Amino acid sequence: MGLDEVSQKPHERLAAWLAEDMAAVNGLIRERMASKHAPRIPEVTAHLVEAGGKRLRPLLTLAAARLCGYEGPYHIHLAATVEFIHTATLLHDDVVDESHRRRGKPTANLLWDNKSSVLVGDYLFARSFQLMVETGSLRVMDILANASATISEGEVLQLTAAQDLRTTEDIYLQVVRGKTAALFAAATEVGGVVAGVPEAQVEALHAYGDALGIAFQIVDDLLDYGGVDAQIGKNTGDDFRERKLTLPVIKAVAQADAEERAFWQRVIEKGDQREGDLEQAHAIMSRHGAMEAARQDALRWVTVAREALGQLPEHPLREMLHDLADFVVERIA
Repeated sequence: MGLDEVSQKPHERLAAWLAEDMAAVNGLIRERMASKHAPRIPEVTAHLVEAGGKRLRPLLTLAAARLCGYEGPYHIHLAATVEFIHTATLLHDDVVDESHRRRGKPTANLLWDNKSSVLVGDYLFARSFQLMVETGSLRVMDILANASATISEGEVLQLTAAQDLRTTEDIYLQVVRGKTAALFAAATEVGGVVAGVPEAQVEALHAYGDALGIAFQIVDDLLDYGGVDAQIGKNTGDDFRERKLTLPVIKAVAQADAEERAFWQRVIEKGDQREGDLEQAHAIMSRHGAMEAARQDALRWVTVAREALGQLPEHPLREMLHDLADFVVERIA
């Protein structure tokens, strides 16, 4: 391993190892997001697809398939499918959340309109199912169709749970398994299925993706409050302003005294937020150790992900997936 490889982040090493496959995925994405009759479809899709991002989910599919020794063509279709599903959910999420920025750029719903974002998202879902069908595998279609349904279910559950102080950690986990972990798990699982590996290895790939996705979301929740030890800055606090009950808040609410609970009711349930409230929320969470407790939960899920990899063949890609799990929580170390 050269010095450049050592200095690269795990997802960058994955991308470099799988560069040829990823180029084929990108070509297929560009081909399938075309539309002869509705030019707005490729315009809106290209805005989001070409906006950057790690392309982590399709990389997971490619890595799982190659790790399992797959030499056929359909891991490319599956990786593109996963990216289309992910992109569709982002288009819909930005409408639901009334977001104006994503990856540093204006959102599609801001540049065009909500109708375009919703309808193009629907188009990408349809395209994703066309790609699944081309693999000829009912098992693959079952996994990805279930993941799509679970994602939608998780988003709807979040609508009802996000601003309800009765939301428990179990409900939070159900939301996270829906909105984030379901696609991670499906992305890795279908790589093993298309490769035809034994069921134990398919289950291990699912377990890895599930645990990685949960840890990934918990870390995102923590970073939105500046991380465990960080100070509140101008780019933090979106979840707070959107009144979302994420894991550190749920943990703090569970330990709140009467005064603190009244604060959470005002800022989360009633939406009456004032200057200095974000800093007070951060102080309350720190006082109860909620941020560190959430970090420990993320570390436990990373351990689950790493242990699942032990069922898989020795391979440089397995080590990269191991390092990727570590990297997820290194962001909040």
